[in-house]
Amino acid sequence: MDNLPPYFNISPDRAQAELAPPVGADDLRAIARACASGCQDLKSRGLDEAGQRKLRPFSTWEITKYLIPIASAHFRRVLRQNPDLPQGVSETEGGAKWFTLDEVLRLRAHFGQEGSKTKEYLPYRPKGLPAKVVAVANFKGGVGKTSTCAHLAMSAALDGYKVLVVDLDSQGSMSSIFGARIEDEWDTAFPLIARHYAQHLRGENQRRIDRGDPPLPFDDSLSEALNISATDVIKKTHWPNIDLIGAQLNLYWSEFQIPVWRMAARSWKLWDALGDALDEGGVLDEYDLIFLDTPPALGYLTINGLTAADILLVPVGASFMEFDSTGRFFDMLHATFSSIEEGENVAARALGRPEIGFEWDAVQTIITRFDASQQTELASLMQAYMGRTLSPYRQDFTALIGQAGESVNGIYEADYRDFNRDTYARGRATFDETYAGFKRLLYGIWRRDEMQADAAAAE
Repeated sequence: MDNLPPYFNISPDRAQAELAPPVGADDLRAIARACASGCQDLKSRGLDEAGQRKLRPFSTWEITKYLIPIASAHFRRVLRQNPDLPQGVSETEGGAKWFTLDEVLRLRAHFGQEGSKTKEYLPYRPKGLPAKVVAVANFKGGVGKTSTCAHLAMSAALDGYKVLVVDLDSQGSMSSIFGARIEDEWDTAFPLIARHYAQHLRGENQRRIDRGDPPLPFDDSLSEALNISATDVIKKTHWPNIDLIGAQLNLYWSEFQIPVWRMAARSWKLWDALGDALDEGGVLDEYDLIFLDTPPALGYLTINGLTAADILLVPVGASFMEFDSTGRFFDMLHATFSSIEEGENVAARALGRPEIGFEWDAVQTIITRFDASQQTELASLMQAYMGRTLSPYRQDFTALIGQAGESVNGIYEADYRDFNRDTYARGRATFDETYAGFKRLLYGIWRRDEMQADAAAAE
């Protein structure tokens, strides 16, 4: 009987003796505080003397292998010939030179201006076109949504792009990755949505007054929101070319407040709030790429993120449940957006106005946390059914991911000296491939836009 499963022969008396007292609301708070203290301990291990997150330096090996397409010997020769350029710092006498990302960006700009025109020192970005907005979404939890969004943002920053990350998930995981301290909902995207509603309500009330009708309520919070723009809630991060609109628990209140506003003013196009806010004040011109990390639910914040997006990326695991759930996610997207189109276009046709239609430059799913030894057959089946919608690049799960996560770092923030160099190279290769797939998609879209703009200008 010694080989019985562990759930046999459990003694009720012994189980009762091991049982903790019942749990009340105050106990939940104590658990939350214990978790917060532990997480703060982990976060503090990556802080500088001032208590701020600090991005690690990059070695000559990393720069010439991953960031700037140039041979190491030529890189060192150019530095010797140009003493005004960043020269890096050696941590030991005669050791490797290390550079901050700011210095890497300066070096990239130098090579972009002075180097070979046949090499891609600077990333492609058509002049005169706005930033591309990328929403990463799926209402299935655990698919690597936030991790994928964060690593794409970091990849783009290392590639030389200026990036804005918008955290729409009240859990605030993305904000934690970038070390942000978000005080309340007024430091999140909430006031941008509130401002959009306040602007609409102000116009609606003027029309009501003109008709002799009483105005709708306009409280102090809406008046305050009118004075807040996207630039007011954008925060710097420890990455020199990544900024953030953060999130915290109070942002969830938006899911209750937005429908209340919509009921008060049925003509308010709530789904346009975030996109219009990003369009105001030159935000789309200030950045190259804007990544939106959405909540794992198809609520009002997610709808705002999807409507604002030019590109929709959907992470999915190679399992039946995640494949099935993702299909339901797309079905719900269709139901939601087609319903909005139908409702709006009935009125548009009656008034002789242009009809609306939602459209994305591209929608692509990405297999994450992929285990080739167990999931290749299912991944191939998913590819067969989803076709070009599913990226051919599969993001492997490697030991490097787990180790980086333990120290509150993204893969690109991990110092390769903490690993075997070959292990590091293999670990980051899967994320490099994911970014390569995204970049190919981005380039195609931007080139299509550029050609359309040129054709329109020639007419």
